[in-house]
Order: sequence, then C-alpha cells, then structure tokens
Amino acid sequence: MSVEKEECSQGSCGGGKAAMGIQDKIIENALARVKHKLLVMSGKGGVGKSSIAANIAVGLAGRGHKTGLVDVDLHGPSIAKIMGIEGLLDINEDRMILPWKFGENLGVVSMQAFMPEADHAVIWRGPAKAGVIRQFIADVAWGDLDYLVIDSPPGTGDEPLTVAQLIKDAWAVVVATPQEVALADVRKSINFCSTLSMKVMGLIENMAAFRCPHCGQAIELFPCGGGEVTARQTGIPYLGAIPFDPEVVRACDAGRPSLASGSDSPFIAALGKILDIVVERTLKS
Repeated sequence: MSVEKEECSQGSCGGGKAAMGIQDKIIENALARVKHKLLVMSGKGGVGKSSIAANIAVGLAGRGHKTGLVDVDLHGPSIAKIMGIEGLLDINEDRMILPWKFGENLGVVSMQAFMPEADHAVIWRGPAKAGVIRQFIADVAWGDLDYLVIDSPPGTGDEPLTVAQLIKDAWAVVVATPQEVALADVRKSINFCSTLSMKVMGLIENMAAFRCPHCGQAIELFPCGGGEVTARQTGIPYLGAIPFDPEVVRACDAGRPSLASGSDSPFIAALGKILDIVVERTLKS
C-alpha cells in the first residue's frame, strides 16, 4: 500500500483533483452498499475499545448480519491480533483488497495486515492518514454489508475526524471505563460528535464490576455507575455496563474474541443486550 505525496493526496494539483474526484465516487458507491456504519471511539486509550469493537462485529456476524470490521488506528492497530489475522491480505482480479474472513459473515481489514513486519512503525501526518482511510473504503472489496464497524484510535484526532467527514451517516459508539479520568476524556468525544453532527448510538461502560470466581462477590475495579451518569448529563443514550472478565483478555490475545467462543459469561450476556439495542435502533433508522 503506497502513499503519494501529501500535497497530491489533498488534490492541490490538477491530476490529484481528478483522482480525488474519481475516488470520491468510488467511496460513495461503496458506502451505498453498506446499510449501517458504527464508529467505535473512546476519549482515552486503555478502555478496551478495540476488544469491544471486535466483539460487536463478531456478535453482529453471529446473528447472521453481513459485517465488515476495519481498523483505522493506523499507529497502534490491534484488531489484527484480536482477530487472529496472520500475513498480508490478498487482492482479487480487479486489484481490490480482499478482507480477511472470520467465519461466514465477517470480513476484517487492519493496517497491520499491510505491514511485512509486525513491529514496523507508521510515521505519517494527517493527510497521509486520511488518504489511507479513504483507501480502506475505496480499494477494499467489501461488497454488500449490513454493518461496517470502524475501530478508531482514542481521542478526537485525524482518524475519527476523517471517518466523521467521510461517512456522514455513521453512528458513534463511545466506550469508557468508570473512573473519572476516563469519563472526563469521553465527554470530549461526545462534544466531538455534537460539533460534527454525528449521531451517537450511546455510551458503553466497560470494565465494570466482575464476579469473584471463588465467592461470587461483585468486585469493583473502579467506582461504577459513572458511565450512566455521564450519558445522562450529556444527553446521549446509555447502552449498558460490561463487566471486567480476564477471559476476554485471554481470548483477544489468542485471536478469538469471546463472542466467537459460543460460551456463556456475564461479559457475553451484557454485550448481547447491547447488541439488541444496536440492531433495534439501526433497523429503525
């Protein structure tokens, strides 16, 4: 995957403008084949955003929805590891990138799958990053999708801004943990959505209380309930709390998200209820 000079990628020369116009049309046609788009975002790192994005995608696909999962965290992509992607992605006879298949209904694209070396650093500025995100839509053979789940890096920088401007009908799913430092940052993400007139699906409070495997007592890693309060204060829907589960970490490290295991756990049950809300709300839109 090559990146042209930044000035041309922004269309400041004649050829660049023409190429951008052609790509705009390709992107428009590709997005028209996607019924619903979900941008999973967070105010800060370390809140489990990528694992939530991956499990949402797996859960939607498991319900029979044709789903795509794209990782636009270009500097710290983790979806490839979580989904068990190994090696580079293939292209078809039309030179379109083929998403990595996870089961029958889910295709995955991550920046990591374009890097010959896993530890290679991506050192790009905004225009180059925006160009690659455009390519993730224009040059990937997504086909007809019910859902496209987009995992963005934390914060409100170039990547979520590019997605918000490119996919104007996307829904934001905001992920936070209960402690105040995370909620202070998530309020910035909510203001970001408001400023850009982006629809907000709601807020998920991740890493809430979990049950001790020995005594069954609920243990709060952080003071819980702050996510619901923040959602109420900012006027966005509260999707629910997801309990902390060490098995989720092990599953992601093994390249097999929890919702693909077929097992039952408080984490899976909580996320299942959130998926019920997401599906109901998108089908009504």
